[in-house]
Parts: sequence; structure tokens; C-alpha cells
Amino acid sequence: MTDTELLQHTQSVVLGGGLALGLAFGALAHLGRFCTMGAMADAIGLGSWLRLRAWAIAAATAVVGTQALILLDLIPRGLSLYESSRLLWASHIVGAFLFGVGMVLASGCGVRTLVRIGEGSLKAVVVLLVMALSALLTIRGVLAVLRNSTLETWFVALPHPQTLGLSLSPAAPGLGEVVGMGLAVVVALLALGRGPRLPAALLLSALGIGGVVALGWFVTGHLGYLPEHPLTLEPAFVATHSRGPESLTFVGPPALALEHLLYFSDGTRRWSFGTATIVGVVLGAALVAVARGRFRWDGFRTTQDLSHHLVGGAFMGIGGVVAGGCTVGHGLTGISMLSLGSLISIAGMALGAWAALRWLEARG
Repeated sequence: MTDTELLQHTQSVVLGGGLALGLAFGALAHLGRFCTMGAMADAIGLGSWLRLRAWAIAAATAVVGTQALILLDLIPRGLSLYESSRLLWASHIVGAFLFGVGMVLASGCGVRTLVRIGEGSLKAVVVLLVMALSALLTIRGVLAVLRNSTLETWFVALPHPQTLGLSLSPAAPGLGEVVGMGLAVVVALLALGRGPRLPAALLLSALGIGGVVALGWFVTGHLGYLPEHPLTLEPAFVATHSRGPESLTFVGPPALALEHLLYFSDGTRRWSFGTATIVGVVLGAALVAVARGRFRWDGFRTTQDLSHHLVGGAFMGIGGVVAGGCTVGHGLTGISMLSLGSLISIAGMALGAWAALRWLEARG
């Protein structure tokens, strides 16, 4: 196999892996009704912690799987966006809060929006388009200038990647991974042991989703790694937008897919692992929804419903880019790397969602 053939083969593996993992994620999210916003609404409005406990199990599974891959030297340390040595604390707080408010107004986070499209929701199509356009404006447009000149000027420069493992033991990286895995196991046991027994579908969905996140790192960080790129002759991670290892996240990829479609004719845009996963999520949810007889067309019924979803989509697009991730990007993928920024963002999203739910409750 020539170097060019190897590059093309590796690209196919990464893109095919992204599509397959997206299919699995979409199917599992539909089966287990996996939704961070819905889980918070259940806890605040109904006093039911079942779906939040499932989310904790998914996160713990992702941590154990990812940290095990690091310990086995199957994926690298310190090269993903979640491990930057610049801790953008202001961006994490403000962006995550906006995202949390947005996902409540839009009836679900980024991945829930994709799953709802697969289930037949036309409302979710509108939310996705608004979120993608808002994210693109924040990545490259007028809002990017504002983001770079304000929030991103406030950060803490760390002497090492911003992971819990390296923060605990910078001289002995392996110890940090073991501690992180141990904490994740404790969290999972607490989530399993407290309260009513989790339904089997919800538990299996959580375990599967956590496993998919870990496999995402393996696909991009191991299968997609070339020690010598045939064009640059340098080490490279193939078919990822960040040019580093990635796993699942659902704000940036819709924006990049929209950009790809808008500028398709110039030939400079390429599909990546992230954009392949969003196609997979919609297809996976749609296949299972049709098979179970759960596919239903759904649209807006009032102008207030429309306005909430428009504002919610915009807040998610802007907030997700500013924070550097969504409820999956930080809540599962970032946390699987034990990222300190992801911990801050999770708290910000929870606070934003709580505030929005209380606001809607006060309005009746």
C-alpha cells in the first residue's frame, strides 16, 4: 500500500467509524430517552433522578474507558482541545450558562435535537439550523471577533494540560488516570445504588453511550493516527477538524457541516469525524424510531413555542462555541479526559438550565 493509499484508507476508517458511532449513539439515545435537559427537568419538576443517575453512569463509563485507553498507550495524552494548558474559565462559565438556558428553551441539547429530527420533529430541524448558523457566526463570523477580544482574554495559563490527572500528579501521569478511574467507579456505584432501580433500557443506554465516547477517542486517536503524513511528512491525526484526537460533540460539527454545504463547490471543505457522527445520530434515531413505530411528524403550534426554540437554538450555538462544547462535548467527551474546563462547563450548564426551568415555571 502506497502512502497515498494509506492516507485514503485511514480517512475512510475515521469517517466510517464516526458514522457507525453516530448510528449507535442515536439508537441508544432514542431507546433510553437520553437527554441532559430532560433529566434536569425530571429532577426539578418531578423529583425523579433516574435520568440524571443514568447520565452519571454514562459519564463514568466514558471516563473509565478513555483513561484505560490512555494507560494502555492506545491514545495520546495532552493533544485534544479539552486538554489545552490555557484554562478559559470565563468562556466556560458564560458560554455554558448560555447553552444551559438555550437547551431548555429549545426542548433539548444538541444531540437531543438530532435525535428528535430522527424521530420526526420539524421543530428540531429549525433549532438545528439556527444553532448551526449561530455557532458558525461565533466560530468565524462577527461574534468570533467579540469572543476573541473579551472572554478569551481571561484565562489561567497552566504549566501542563488542564486534566485532573496531571493536576494531581504532574510527575506521575499514570497515577492521575488511576485516581480518575477510581472516582468514576465510585460515582457509578452511587448512581446505581441510590433510589429506585434503573430501568434496563436506561441503564444499557447509559453504558453504551459512555462506551461510544471512549471508542470515539480510539478511532481518531489511534486508528486515525499517521506517524508520517505523506504530504507534510509529520505526525498527523486524519479527518478531524481540530487536527488532533476527538470524540463526540454536537455544536461545532453542525456548524462545520453547514459551512461544507454552503461552500461545497470550492472543494476546500472536507467531511470530518465530527460531521460524520451527526449524520449517524439522525439516521440511528430514525431507524429505531421507525422500527418501534415511534416516528411522528411534529411542528410548532404557537408563536411563543417558535420564539422559544429560535432563541434556544441561538443560545446553544453561541454558548456551545464560547464554552468549547455542549452537554456531550463537555459532559461526556471532555469529562472522559478529566478536563478541568469541562468540570466548570458542566456546572455552568446545570446552572443555566436550572435558571431557565425556574423562569418557565414562574411563567406558568
